[in-house]
Amino acid sequence: MTQRESLSIVLITLNAAVQLEACLQSAAFADEIVLVDSGSTDGTIALAKRYGARVVQQGWLGFGPQKQYAVTQAAHDWVLCLDADERVTPELRLSIEAALIRPAAGAYRFARCNRFLGRYLRHGEGYPDWNLRLFDRRRARWSADMVHENVAADGPVATLSGDLLHDSAETIASYLSKQNRYTTLAAEAAFGAGKRASGSQLLLSPLVRFVKFYVVRLGFLDGLPGFIHIVIGCFNSFTKYAKMIELQKKEAHS
Repeated sequence: MTQRESLSIVLITLNAAVQLEACLQSAAFADEIVLVDSGSTDGTIALAKRYGARVVQQGWLGFGPQKQYAVTQAAHDWVLCLDADERVTPELRLSIEAALIRPAAGAYRFARCNRFLGRYLRHGEGYPDWNLRLFDRRRARWSADMVHENVAADGPVATLSGDLLHDSAETIASYLSKQNRYTTLAAEAAFGAGKRASGSQLLLSPLVRFVKFYVVRLGFLDGLPGFIHIVIGCFNSFTKYAKMIELQKKEAHS
């Protein structure tokens, strides 16, 4: 068998025991699994150790910094970053292993397929949800964003076949609660970077988003789950700009 580059799979977790096992099973092909935990009180750590993962404790730094810290804990330079509610499909695994035999790039992206209300979304905002998750840490790194973090690569990014399945088991209530936190962080980050929101952005951003994902990218083909997913996304756009306007008003009166 042709030798490939050694691979570390890294995860960040907090009370992820319900979702973690399927992820760890799909990650078994890696040379090591590193799990950076920020204080789980459920069975996350015991489950990770049962699958041979090396567990590192680290207080919460924010999404981007936490993921970059996890990358630094890996034993190997090639890393695949996963979330606890994600699974590597057999096709994606084969693509990853083939790419690591003779890497043609320092970073690779692939499609993520999101499950929402019991259905894998294949259109609209849910697919293909391109993610850059496989990279040589000497040539790429996570951004410092507290939310909506991404990997920035020094050179070209190649694309792999196969899907990463995102199997979130959360309820609508928990999903909306998470989105509320994300829009707050996004508004604060944009405001802190000097960006300002206007009434036209507040009104037009949700509309543009709906047309783009529901009509142009055929989100309507995902049925009712696809419709609900896109409407929530549009509301997130509205909410982010509303929170930015709130911050602007507080600044004006301070």
